[in-house]
Amino acid sequence: MSWDEAFSRRYDEWSASMTADIPFYCGLAQDSDGDVVELAVGNGRVAIPVAQASGRSVIGLDTSPVMLEEARARAHAAGVSLELHLCDMRDLTLDRPAALIYCPFRALLHLPTWTDRRRTFERVTAALLPGGRFAWNAFVFDHLFAARIDGQHQTDRVPHTVRYFAADNRIDLVLDEGATSSLWWATKNEWLGLLDVAGLTLEHLYGGFNGEEFGDDSREYVFVARRDA
Repeated sequence: MSWDEAFSRRYDEWSASMTADIPFYCGLAQDSDGDVVELAVGNGRVAIPVAQASGRSVIGLDTSPVMLEEARARAHAAGVSLELHLCDMRDLTLDRPAALIYCPFRALLHLPTWTDRRRTFERVTAALLPGGRFAWNAFVFDHLFAARIDGQHQTDRVPHTVRYFAADNRIDLVLDEGATSSLWWATKNEWLGLLDVAGLTLEHLYGGFNGEEFGDDSREYVFVARRDA
């Protein structure tokens, strides 16, 4: 998992443009009859409104102690219950199966290898009730765009530089102060292959959080899968 704790201190700025995912995951939680789990819960940006919308505690996992401490403080201030655990999503285990597991803000892209993702998907399947759902989103990678901005300094929101490593299917986001976060992209067929090996069934693939049809011009994968048995 690639996440430098220096990014935790800038997370609000970094995630400021991502708001459409909140009502989407809230809607899935409201439709779920059972426990709700968020992978890479961060500072509770999504989990807190999900807890408010669903009226139940959200179980949140993250590898960042800094983010988990902030999530606890924010949940307390909001008057909601989050059950937070310092845990790598690849080691997901639950005391009882969940009705919904979701992973927002492209966090699955922090897993560097197919093996890491397969292990995570298989852990998710084992942790779901029959009929339970797994949802996540990730960007549709644009090689031309990545090559064009490789090495360029970006000043929007959090000043950083993007480095593109085509041979490793990776981009690095390097803050001006030196912290690095890496993302390894995946294609649609790779995501579908992960569902297949993990024993999950695709329920929906959207091109956006408002239920847009996924097509050639889509720039976001929004997946909802289901455990059948």
